[in-house]
Amino acid sequence: MPAPLMPKATAVWLVENTSLTFEQIADFCELHPLEIQAIADGEVANQMQGLDPVANGQTTPAEIERCQADPEARLKLSQQAHPPRYFKHKGPRYTPIAKRQDKPDAIAFLLKSHPELSDGQISKLIGTTKPTIGAVRDRTHWNSANIKPRHPVGLGLCTLEELEQAVSHARAKRPVPDDALRDEETERLEG
Repeated sequence: MPAPLMPKATAVWLVENTSLTFEQIADFCELHPLEIQAIADGEVANQMQGLDPVANGQTTPAEIERCQADPEARLKLSQQAHPPRYFKHKGPRYTPIAKRQDKPDAIAFLLKSHPELSDGQISKLIGTTKPTIGAVRDRTHWNSANIKPRHPVGLGLCTLEELEQAVSHARAKRPVPDDALRDEETERLEG
C-alpha cells in the first residue's frame, strides 16, 4: 500500500487529532508502532507540524470515523491522493539562472562522451543553442578556460531517460566512429 505524503507529519496529526490506535496509524503511515508511540509520548517529532490528511485529500473524515469505531479496521489512502503523472511538455524548457552556467560543462561532457550526438540533439537535450555548442567544441567560448566536462544528469539539466533515448536514437542513425576504425583495422590485419 502506498504511504501518504510526509508520513511522519501525517502521523503527528493523527496522534494529536484522532483516537486511532498506534497500529492503525502505523499501518496507514508505513511506520513502526513504536515510532507512533514515541510521537505520542513527545520523544520524537515533538516540534514537527502535523499534516492534516483530510485537508490535502489523502483520506476522508468518514474513513477516519470508520476506523475510530473499529480498532481492527485500517485506514485507506483515497484514490485522488496519488500524485499526478508527469507529462512532458513540448516547447522550450526553462532553466533556472543558477544552472545556466552549468550548460557549457554539460555540453563539453556530451561532446567528449557521446560524439554520435548531433548538435541539434544536444541543443534539445540541454536547452542550449547551436552557436554555444560550436563555441564549446572549438574552445572559443568566452569561459573556455573554466569549462570542465560534467554529466548533464548530475547537473539536473536533463533526465537519464532523456539522455539514454537520445544516445540510442543517435547510435541507430549513425554508428560511433571508433567502431568503424576498429573494423577497418581488423580487415587490414586479416588481409
